[in-house]
Amino acid sequence: MAYRAFYALPDTLVTSSGQVTNAVYGFFSMLTNLLRDEEPTHLAVAFDAGRVTFRTERFAEYKGNRDATPEVFRGQVPLIKEVLEALRVPALQRDGIEADDILATLARQGAEAGLEVLVCSGDRDALQLVTDGVTVLYPKKGVSELARMTPEAVEEKYKVRPERYPDLAALVGETSDNLPGVPGVGPGVAAKWITQFGDLDSLLERQGEVTGKRGEALREHAAQVRLNRELNALLTDVDLPLAIEDLAVVGFDREAVHSVSDALQFGALRDRLLAVDPAGGDQEQVAAPGVAVTLHDGPLADWLAQHAGVVLGLDVTGVARPARADAWQLAVATGGTDGTASAVVLDLAELDAADERALTDWLADPSAPKAVHGAKAAWHMLAARGLALDGVVWDTELAAYLCYPDQRGYDLADLVVRHLHRELAVADDAAQGALDLDLSEGTAPGGEAAARAVAVVDLADALADGLDDRGARSLLDDVEMPLSNVLARMEDTGIAADTAFLTELEQHFADAVSRSAAEAYDVIGREVNLGSPKQLQEVLFDQLGMPRTKKIKTGYTTDAASLQDLFTKTEHPFLAHLLAHRDAAKLRTTVEGLLKSVQPDGRIHTTFQQTIAATGRLSSTDPNLQNIPIRTESGRRIRRAFRVGEGHEVLLTADYSQIEMRIMAHLSGDEGLIAAFRSGEDLHRYVGSRVFDVAPADVTAEMRAKVKAMSYGLAYGLSAFGLSQQLNIATGEAQGLMDDYFTRFGGVRDYLAGIVEEARATGYTATILGRRRYLPDLTSDNRQRRQMAERMALNAPIQGSAADIIKLAMLGVQRELDDRGLASRLLLQVHDELVVEVAPGEREAAEEVLRTKMGAAYALDVPLDVSVGTGETWHDAGH
Repeated sequence: MAYRAFYALPDTLVTSSGQVTNAVYGFFSMLTNLLRDEEPTHLAVAFDAGRVTFRTERFAEYKGNRDATPEVFRGQVPLIKEVLEALRVPALQRDGIEADDILATLARQGAEAGLEVLVCSGDRDALQLVTDGVTVLYPKKGVSELARMTPEAVEEKYKVRPERYPDLAALVGETSDNLPGVPGVGPGVAAKWITQFGDLDSLLERQGEVTGKRGEALREHAAQVRLNRELNALLTDVDLPLAIEDLAVVGFDREAVHSVSDALQFGALRDRLLAVDPAGGDQEQVAAPGVAVTLHDGPLADWLAQHAGVVLGLDVTGVARPARADAWQLAVATGGTDGTASAVVLDLAELDAADERALTDWLADPSAPKAVHGAKAAWHMLAARGLALDGVVWDTELAAYLCYPDQRGYDLADLVVRHLHRELAVADDAAQGALDLDLSEGTAPGGEAAARAVAVVDLADALADGLDDRGARSLLDDVEMPLSNVLARMEDTGIAADTAFLTELEQHFADAVSRSAAEAYDVIGREVNLGSPKQLQEVLFDQLGMPRTKKIKTGYTTDAASLQDLFTKTEHPFLAHLLAHRDAAKLRTTVEGLLKSVQPDGRIHTTFQQTIAATGRLSSTDPNLQNIPIRTESGRRIRRAFRVGEGHEVLLTADYSQIEMRIMAHLSGDEGLIAAFRSGEDLHRYVGSRVFDVAPADVTAEMRAKVKAMSYGLAYGLSAFGLSQQLNIATGEAQGLMDDYFTRFGGVRDYLAGIVEEARATGYTATILGRRRYLPDLTSDNRQRRQMAERMALNAPIQGSAADIIKLAMLGVQRELDDRGLASRLLLQVHDELVVEVAPGEREAAEEVLRTKMGAAYALDVPLDVSVGTGETWHDAGH
């Protein structure tokens, strides 16, 4: 079933570390459906132990026609077993025995124990197990649709009873097992013979009675048929380490499910799995006490005075999208770790004057400590109602991110189950694991908001030790939470957009799409769907006879990387036009998205995400302003649509020059690299002169390009093979280039080797600010997973430190703008670049702030070089 999932789902299902997960995802998607639909009381999964079995000893060619198991699939089998362990589902395998023999044994034992047995297998041999008490669930399509093979279903499809199916299979043969059948004999003829003679043994005893060419073929292949029947008979007496009663379904180890889901980056699938947890969680979680919540009904000021100085949970209900935000309900609550809590729920549309005044003062009071889950979202919602938010001492969303940076999401309800071992729910009467509102008339309006507010305070307490253990408390207090406020202001401000120019640009790219398509059609003499992989395969490999790309289930891949590689090799005009068509189509889509994002104020308000990238980098969404192409002139044109807004003078952009290489020099302490940066010379020319042992003036453009690619590649764990592919040179030449580099820059070599070994010993890497990335796969027995973790260990400190520095720079810039009373404002952060909208008369002051605060963001062993540019548009301000 896992193998079917591997081929049924695309290999683009991959984690940020590069681990392909299509087999794992498909397998557990299917298992989730089975748990939901069948609600089994007992469950086990059987695995093959290897290719050598008692059947291969009997017939060496058994399954000998199968290709070697793909390494990408093989690497996922341990992951499947790891998830099964988290689900507390036994995984069984025996040397020399196939998985179907284990299933056959369990089916017999289950039936004898009086259980209804369901066998889920993609091997037709399992059909021989079908009885009135045993049903085979056989996949009809991928792993999503299963046929229920009862005795009646087997007989309807194959015209024989299930116990006679192996006789039919012996006659017909099984291509997948490399078992040849009788030539000219298909299922229909085989079923007819078995019905006529009763079974295979009787048929073979009376084979002389079968006339014609098929009779001759039967007699000629009788020995093979007997061998087929011997080999396709499933064992029902395998000695197993577990008895049927040991297979009883129990609750999942929810913490382990979270952990493995984090590593595999399964968000939606994690939720689906937890939703079908047979016991609703482990025993510790089931027994967790509830919280009795009393809703306050009286003046808000009195309740706030009663709890002055206490960290209170704040929950805001509304819409948090920048420039489109609103709030309509608010809850404030004490924590409930002692089993009781008090809360106030306010309808913002119906506040009386006294409560409104008390709420406004409390929200804006920096000395009134608050815990919020997602303070930036709360800031937007409250600001839409004219309410300021200050005094946030805990943002549990950011705290959870710092504790578990590889997790896919940080939903409050999920974190409450995980860390507080209770459900985030409101019950009409007291219930274990839930919040109970102390009300005479059941659940009151706003009960859910009160539950969330209580949970935020409790969650803050639960995460405190984790933050301290990871040395991340200062990151939360001094970096992420202050930055959240800066980002909220940036999102609220937005950046002005030239809609007329965007409309014109959209038409330009639309014309380019049509033009490149027409040119592609001219080359091949006909029109095809350039977005259809099937039609492209037919054109490229059949009509044009181009070299085959990577083989996939549907033929040969036509993904962007493969087509670019194919064009590099062939320079075929059809590919040139096809690639141009794809590029134009992507740019058109980007422009269309930007046009839809312009708000009534004429500005685009992106959302900056702090909890997406495990390295600490910020992400931009709705729309994503970080993926606007900058390598091509066509892509750069899009930046002309972003311009200085009314009432401001100019856009100012500032970015770090070669920030990651400067961090590499700092972390490695390599004297050569440090000298290169301190000399003020062109870095790659300086490095190239030493690698190639020539004078700096003699470093050619090609030499510089090679050194630049390698220098940055090393920071990302680039191998000699990867470098050879990137530079289109032989692997040996790439290895020689790396060897020469390390000879001249031994400190880099020692650092790269040391950081992996240190991470293997400690279990994590850390940035200059102590931001940790835990990498348990560094000690994995799985080579593929271990190598991926090693690449992440190389990359995380450098990329994460770059993220730390730009965040410190943003905090410094915003603080200085505020302290100097400047009206200029931060608009965007894109990787290592900041964009500022300059108020009239403040150009020099704003530039000084950027240069000074960005340059002094962190004291590296080499200077932080800041490049600055100004212009009417983002494009013109480039430098």
